[in-house]
Amino acid sequence: MHSDTPVGSTGGGLATSLVVAMLTFRRPDDLRVALPALLEQAASVTDRFERVEVLVVDNDPAESARGSVLSTPSPDAVTLTYRCEPESGITAARNRALAEAGESDLLVFIDDDERPTEHWLVELVATFDRGGAVAVVGPVVSRFEVEPSAWIEAGEFFTRRRLPTGTAVSVAATNNLLIDLRVVRAIGLEFDTAFGHAGGEDTMFTRTLHATGGRLVWCDEAVVWDIVPAARSTRDWVVRRAFSSGNSWSQTSIALESSTRGRLVARARCIGRGAIRAAGGAVRALLGVVTLSLRHRAKGVRTLARGTGMITGAVGYSYEEYRRSDA
Repeated sequence: MHSDTPVGSTGGGLATSLVVAMLTFRRPDDLRVALPALLEQAASVTDRFERVEVLVVDNDPAESARGSVLSTPSPDAVTLTYRCEPESGITAARNRALAEAGESDLLVFIDDDERPTEHWLVELVATFDRGGAVAVVGPVVSRFEVEPSAWIEAGEFFTRRRLPTGTAVSVAATNNLLIDLRVVRAIGLEFDTAFGHAGGEDTMFTRTLHATGGRLVWCDEAVVWDIVPAARSTRDWVVRRAFSSGNSWSQTSIALESSTRGRLVARARCIGRGAIRAAGGAVRALLGVVTLSLRHRAKGVRTLARGTGMITGAVGYSYEEYRRSDA
């Protein structure tokens, strides 16, 4: 029987509550712009849910974001909540968001350096309401404070995937993600603290969700803009990010295996695939030097860095991209 009434995709009935969580750490300028935009997004779905909340999790022990958050006016139908998570690391902050979401049905993650497009949240929710998914993933498109060099552009370091809406995926980042908390609670899933400073906690989370039978689907209309600061538009940063991506992929691939034999097989597979990538990247970079092709040079270095990261992750080295000092 056809019905125009949205239904939850998990058999748990209609999702009636939603929390939009934004994690922040000492980014006052970003917060001043991002938070009002997020509250506006939340207001756009209040006719769909009985309760809508915007949750800001401050990962600064000094609570530097408290004043800014509490002084931001919130629409009448939207609850604005501030919480501080003093334990350093992205995993601790994400788990705090899970805990604070309590018994809510849906949770949406977005970062403080991102800006939602006009119908972002409406589109995420609409895709979820079509049923059959425990998570909905949206695209992230970069915008730059300083235009990146021709080498970075040629290497497509900031080019991310785009897929038709409804496409099933097996992994996702948490910078534009809606999840069904009813499923997350039922399987006891949290962000793995082993990835607190290395990154990859979102990869591990979503790959685990998928491995347990959850269906993740793409929503190509739910775009967020990623505001890239000048410090990240450098060769050094993008190459380290490619290395980090490969490193965390191997670590999560091994961690997903439940047996010693499975972990050994995964380790060997990652080393093999990483070696192929590294060798292929090196050859392509050299070809670019010989042929004076900027594209081949840059893409070769990108592939080489990711492959090297995969190898190092497989042999036990963890690149802690997000380690910081709270001093």
